[in-house]
Amino acid sequence: MMRKGKSHELLLSLVLSGILPRKRIISFLFESSGIDITGVDAGNLAMRLGLGTEQRQVLEQSMPEAREISGQVAAAGARIVALPDPGYPPLLKETPVPPPLLFYKGSLDDMTPGAIAIVGSRRASLGGRKLASYLAGELAGRGLIVVSGLARGIDTAAHKGALEAGGRTIAVMGCGIDVMYPPENEGLARGICGLGALITEFPPGTPPLRQNFPRRNRIISGLSLGTVVVEAAGTSGALITAGFALEQNRSVFAVPGAPGIPGSRGTNRLLKQGARLVESVEDILEEIEPQIAWHERSPASGRSDTGLTAEEQTAMDLLSDKPVHVDEVSRSLGMEAHLTLGLLLTLEAKGLARSMPGKFYVKETLL
Repeated sequence: MMRKGKSHELLLSLVLSGILPRKRIISFLFESSGIDITGVDAGNLAMRLGLGTEQRQVLEQSMPEAREISGQVAAAGARIVALPDPGYPPLLKETPVPPPLLFYKGSLDDMTPGAIAIVGSRRASLGGRKLASYLAGELAGRGLIVVSGLARGIDTAAHKGALEAGGRTIAVMGCGIDVMYPPENEGLARGICGLGALITEFPPGTPPLRQNFPRRNRIISGLSLGTVVVEAAGTSGALITAGFALEQNRSVFAVPGAPGIPGSRGTNRLLKQGARLVESVEDILEEIEPQIAWHERSPASGRSDTGLTAEEQTAMDLLSDKPVHVDEVSRSLGMEAHLTLGLLLTLEAKGLARSMPGKFYVKETLL
């Protein structure tokens, strides 16, 4: 049987070859979620994808580059996680176009507590940086993972706040895993790897080009239950992250600012558009508490002999090998859809359920 590293090289060659649209690759990976792709070679993969002779040749020609990249990842002390892998971040998997492969340093283990993104201006005020650090520390202290983009300003303050609280933080990069940007954050990046992870979808050696950052921003929001914008000018990249969060049906929060100050324009605009106002960490927790895995259940809910809460066990009883939509589970449970989705994500994180395209779920134990 082919090692997992070899299957990653094969998937990497498929992405590099450009023979199929990204959405088609993702659809195939979801459809193949119950199949062990570690035993598949280029010929078998081409057959499963229905590729013609020329496309198969292009796929095979991409293999040397994929092997080279795999070696560069290992040399950088990093690893690869693919969409079909159990360790792939479950919330990111729910997004419309999740990256087929991620390169990362550190650990992606136990994403079940849930994550919150904190983003904002690179040219943040001292007050904005202090607030970002404070919010990150409070969230990390409550067991949540803090996600940001390793940029100067608010991002840096958020990562530092989480680490100083002894919590976990994830930095999503707009460059290769072996490229440090900004360079002054090299020490911070090492600290992040010790208590969290650096993540990127860009191959090693990729420079921090301007066009990379919107793609990075969709991963920041995709990893998170909600995105908090602390300071943002009218054209800030943080607003792009907030836009992705809305598209991904995630919560958006904004810290209000004084009128007329450049760093307040973006956040105040988000508030006018319906973002949740943040004055303290409690404003964030109120919104996302029903979805987080560490939410304390009432004593009446109890746990079954399997270690599941009564709600989790009931949801499990509704799942089988046939895909069922989250709305159908919601109706059966008499529960709002966003609460049901949080419940199913918890079951997926426990390895008991698996998400399918279109917010359908199946029981993992029957796959």
